[in-house]
Amino acid sequence: QVQLVESGGGLVQAGASLRLSCVHSGRTFSSYAMGWFRQAPGLEREFVAAISRSGGSIEYGNSVKGRFIISRDNNRNTVYLQMNSLKPEDTAVYYCAADPSRYYGGSVPAHYDYWGRGTQVTVSS
Repeated sequence: QVQLVESGGGLVQAGASLRLSCVHSGRTFSSYAMGWFRQAPGLEREFVAAISRSGGSIEYGNSVKGRFIISRDNNRNTVYLQMNSLKPEDTAVYYCAADPSRYYGGSVPAHYDYWGRGTQVTVSS
């Protein structure tokens, strides 16, 4: 059973940066495509970013393009989300997800079999 544990969330002011981390418990992390999603109260889950097994394919949601960067370290079983120029509308619980079946999971939540519990990001104006 794969476990994903997110960390790095917190309360920051608009314009600040945060880096989220997600540690994957499995031995074959490099076999999983990874993604980040977020959900704000009362809203649907939103795609944030995805990265392929090797890191060669990357995609971002329109609302974070140019501000967020996804990366992975297959030696550390960790995927990162560097969030810059944060806005109040970025406030949400951020979830890490893992897809064991595809080279690249993309923006479709149903592609991901494993999910973390989430980490809260709050951006004040």
